[in-house]
Amino acid sequence: MSEKSNEFLQRADAQIAIANEQLQQGLTLGEVSASYMYGSVRFSTYMACTAYHTAKDMLAEKDEIIEYFTKEYKLALEEHLNNHAVTHDFTQNKIK
Repeated sequence: MSEKSNEFLQRADAQIAIANEQLQQGLTLGEVSASYMYGSVRFSTYMACTAYHTAKDMLAEKDEIIEYFTKEYKLALEEHLNNHAVTHDFTQNKIK
């Protein structure tokens, strides 16, 4: 997903704002990240289900569904790791 529209980025920013609100409530980065990832999987699974007429049809393509979402996640993760390697202020990290 190399070209991202303003609306796409605004939706992503809205999700990040929710995660930041949860951090303000005293949750750890790990707790928020785990919940966020789990929620993303649940929503993506629901989206995948809507493309099929039966569970059997969906399960027949389960490997392809997993491959698609894994590939997209990996692309986004690589993009952001490369970006943060250049832009993140690592001196501010609190290593525990």
